[in-house]
Amino acid sequence: MLRRRLNRLLGGDERRVDSRTIYVGHRSSSTTEAFIPPKFCDNRIVSSKYTVWNFLPKNLFEQFRRIANFYFLIIFLVQVIVDTPTSPVTSGLPLFFVITVTAIKQGYEDWLRHKADNEVNKYPVTVLEQGLRIRKESEKIKVGDVVEVEEDETFPCDLILLQSSRDDDTCFVTTASLDGESNHKTHYTVPDTEKDLESLNATIECEQPQPDLYKFVGRMHIYKNDQEPAVRSLGPENLLLKGATLKNTQRICGVAVYTGMETKMALNYQGKSQKRSAVEKSINAFLLVYLCILVSKALVCTTLKYVWQSKPGQDEPWYNEKTQREKDTNLYLKMFTDFLSFMVLFNFIIPVSMYVTVEMQKFLGSFFITWDKDFFDPEIKEGALVNTSDLNEELGQVEYVFTDKTGTLTQNNMEFIECCIDGFQYKYRDAGSGSELDGFCVTDGPVNKVQEKAGREKEELFLRALCLCHTVQVKESTEQGQNLGDGLIDQVDGLGVDGEVLHPPQEQRGFIASSPDEVALVKGAMRYGFTFLGLESKTMKILNRNNAIEMYELLHVLNFDPVRRRMSVIVRSKSGDTLLFCKGADSSIFPRVRQEEVERIRMHVERNATEGYRTLCVAYKCLSAEEYAQADAGLREARLALQDREEKLMAVYNQVETGMSLIGATAVEDRLQEEAAETMEALQGAGISVWVLTGDKMETAKSTCYACRLFQRNTELLELTVRTLEDGGRRREERLHELLLEYHKKAVQDAPPVKAGVTRSWSSANQDYGFIIDGATLSMVLNSSSESNSSRYKNLFLQICQNCTAVLCCRMAPLQKAQIVKMVKNSKGSPITLSIGDGANDVSMILEAHVGIGIKGKEGRQAVRNSDYAIPKLKHLKKLLLAHGHLYYVRIAHLVQYFFYKNLCFILPQFLYQFFCGYSQQPLYDAAYLTMYNICFTSMPILAYSLLEQHLCIEVLLDNATLYREIAKNAMLRWGPFLYWTLLGVFHGLLFFFGVRYLFSNPALQDNGQVFGNWSYGTIVFTVLVFTVTLKLALDTRHWTWINHFVIWGSLAFYVFFSFFWGGIIWPFLKQQRLYFVFANMLSSVSAWLVIILLILLSLLPEILLVVFRKPRGPHARQIAAVTPLSYKHLKERE
Repeated sequence: MLRRRLNRLLGGDERRVDSRTIYVGHRSSSTTEAFIPPKFCDNRIVSSKYTVWNFLPKNLFEQFRRIANFYFLIIFLVQVIVDTPTSPVTSGLPLFFVITVTAIKQGYEDWLRHKADNEVNKYPVTVLEQGLRIRKESEKIKVGDVVEVEEDETFPCDLILLQSSRDDDTCFVTTASLDGESNHKTHYTVPDTEKDLESLNATIECEQPQPDLYKFVGRMHIYKNDQEPAVRSLGPENLLLKGATLKNTQRICGVAVYTGMETKMALNYQGKSQKRSAVEKSINAFLLVYLCILVSKALVCTTLKYVWQSKPGQDEPWYNEKTQREKDTNLYLKMFTDFLSFMVLFNFIIPVSMYVTVEMQKFLGSFFITWDKDFFDPEIKEGALVNTSDLNEELGQVEYVFTDKTGTLTQNNMEFIECCIDGFQYKYRDAGSGSELDGFCVTDGPVNKVQEKAGREKEELFLRALCLCHTVQVKESTEQGQNLGDGLIDQVDGLGVDGEVLHPPQEQRGFIASSPDEVALVKGAMRYGFTFLGLESKTMKILNRNNAIEMYELLHVLNFDPVRRRMSVIVRSKSGDTLLFCKGADSSIFPRVRQEEVERIRMHVERNATEGYRTLCVAYKCLSAEEYAQADAGLREARLALQDREEKLMAVYNQVETGMSLIGATAVEDRLQEEAAETMEALQGAGISVWVLTGDKMETAKSTCYACRLFQRNTELLELTVRTLEDGGRRREERLHELLLEYHKKAVQDAPPVKAGVTRSWSSANQDYGFIIDGATLSMVLNSSSESNSSRYKNLFLQICQNCTAVLCCRMAPLQKAQIVKMVKNSKGSPITLSIGDGANDVSMILEAHVGIGIKGKEGRQAVRNSDYAIPKLKHLKKLLLAHGHLYYVRIAHLVQYFFYKNLCFILPQFLYQFFCGYSQQPLYDAAYLTMYNICFTSMPILAYSLLEQHLCIEVLLDNATLYREIAKNAMLRWGPFLYWTLLGVFHGLLFFFGVRYLFSNPALQDNGQVFGNWSYGTIVFTVLVFTVTLKLALDTRHWTWINHFVIWGSLAFYVFFSFFWGGIIWPFLKQQRLYFVFANMLSSVSAWLVIILLILLSLLPEILLVVFRKPRGPHARQIAAVTPLSYKHLKERE
């Protein structure tokens, strides 16, 4: 510890400041110093939200953060404490129901998370202690433990590889659950470690935990009996990440460096936060308005009551003298309790039942997604899955879609399509004869050549290059068909070469590679008669066309990296020639070969790229003995460097890879998911911006974007990647700033303003821009050295992206995907975001976006488990958003507005009544009507409407993506529509109250000359109210089913039946029965009948006139007009 502090003070190696020291196997490095093990976190993973102890308080706190729940709690307490006109049950019961249902639902979800955590934490692992193999639970691993992992097991924490069962000290790993790549990656043991780990005495110094999966810097000090400790550098190639799986290696041993919540996987995992929809935010805003209306009504009534009582004789009339207790109460306290009583009386203007109805609508509505037969996939025999029903309406509001590439847009299935050798195109045909290459010349090659093909020598050189220039391993199958179920193994069954079947050992051959296109190229060479047989102790074997085995000694591999964008191998043939074979992207190969060779092949490459294929160029070079000796020395020296290792290696690579000869090019296709292009077009037509976030290489991702029609041929690409930053030759930060300003000028300042509602297919006169950025540059934008620069870069970056038709982010770490989503989500206007992915590397962005969608793909089910919705294929996204999302939003928006409207109609007459009853808090309606209005009389019709309504049929919504724009940005829950519904409620309330009051201006309403009382007055108002609001909903319904008919007419019938029943019997449990025979008596009066019918017609007259006289607008006018009075079935029959 002291040594590290001194190092810091004396400014030792800067990288050591933020480092940790790990003692391998908990053995101290020196015998003299006392060994104090450093403290690190344990290996437990926690993703749950509650514990048994904090569930109740935490859950209740979260629920009472909702304005409505808190409000009803207050009202309930007021009713319990103060003598109010209505019973506490009226608000207590619905509140208790809502709280309980929500708590049960959230508790169950968290229990499932606990269960998943326990599975991981209790998983048995093998730890080596004092030479013994001990079985432990995964959560008990400590930093410094030496852990043993067997084939197909997952690494329990982040390990440094010390020992492998393979002869070449490597092991193979798949990281599908981390970065979505299902290919095999090679990792290396630390050189010069003891074979016997028991006697290994070493310490590891490495950086503190950080989330970047592709970065790791460390060094290992190996101590041997009193010698100077050997220092070995550690990089990402020595680090095995938690969550990755060991493949094709029997067992490995590694030392734990990061555990539990400090592993790179845990640092990339974003905790689940409560997602809340935009509709809920609108409801809260409207609630505040109605709360203000409520408080102002109560204030007005309280004030007027005391003004009225201040007149002589009004406060204490002779027939109602005050008791002594009433005289003694404090005036202000009395005022306050009166105010609270008015609050309780008018409290029904805030609809608690709306929350119950909304919860039910969301829960029942989500079944329609599960039941949709279009979402059923026959391959996996599954349909869509809904994990969160709270966000159905958000599907209709999406403005940004963030999609993963591999496995989401594409099938992650590479296929060799064609190659071009020396300017001649070779297309593989299955019917080709064995020994002859089945190629043919096409017009875009040099036509003046007489022969139809390149020379045989060139062909063979090209095919040898394909067989040698790669890092593919051959996996010989141990048992027949053992690996048929493993999607990573390429089965090549009895491939015919020269008309013969290969020897039995090669019949079941699988290739293992770090990228699927390498396998595709090796298999492509195989089709033309050159078979790669494998690598044994640095010797590569090839079976050529003549069935002879060629052997090459592998001297060096110059690995692929995203800046160079090429890889090379240096091999020595049997005859002693040293050859360099290089393959890479055209832009990185063309400048390094003779220019006269380029023109022949460039046309092929460009044509293939525009067809969406992944293209690679192949070149070679013969190295003289001096050249090789120089390159060999340079490479060995650079590989041992501790500082700037990458830069030194790069310099040597660039020096060797010059002056090559171009042989040809290949085209490989990563098959798109079915209907991927159509889906992307539909989303863009709907006004949604699509961003592709991938961990893949830029070239690959770019060609996929072209194939998906996200980039068109005329799209100008703005590139902000490590390569474009290197171009200027200045500091990266300066160059970044310069490029951002240049692109901002192009895409934002100089771009003509886009007219709303114009899709890009119509605005082809304007230049379309596509934006490309990679992970390294993105981290510069997001984490710039100075705070002011960082926010400035972010703003520029966002503005450029928002003006581009599509954005591609490549080489992204999982956490960077989430950062991008978060940045857009929190940008100006808070747009609604949706993330869709299929691998565990997409989990962070799925959790970060407003709506997360998992695809039930090949890469495990982690994305599906963490998503809000899961669908089998990308193509289902179109219907999910354009049809389901659109309809859910329209339904719930109508539900919310209608609820506020019907409660305003309900309470306004009650308020007006106070002016005519001396502000005495006298209820206008009977207590039974007050309680039943929202629960029974008017709740079912709107629930049925909000589940079944289709204002436009699904086919129309799918065919016209632009319809989605009409409801964008919460269009139906803005203040305009809200004001319309509120004014409608006020108009109806005034009409009901004063219409009935006008009727009562004639005192004798019954045949016998008797007068109606105040309860008859309230009952007539209530009858008009129930019939009007229900028939208003019937007028709004466009899609009638038997359920709508049943609940609408059934609710009205139930009201009439209940009123007769409630007033027709003497109920023993009621102290006073206000409605005894009131309803029957009321209906005996013809005047009452007349007024009820007239008022209902008058209230609905404006609506009816609107429907009749409004001219249908827009392209779908015919359908809308035809649909208004009819159901869709009739419409379809007529068409």
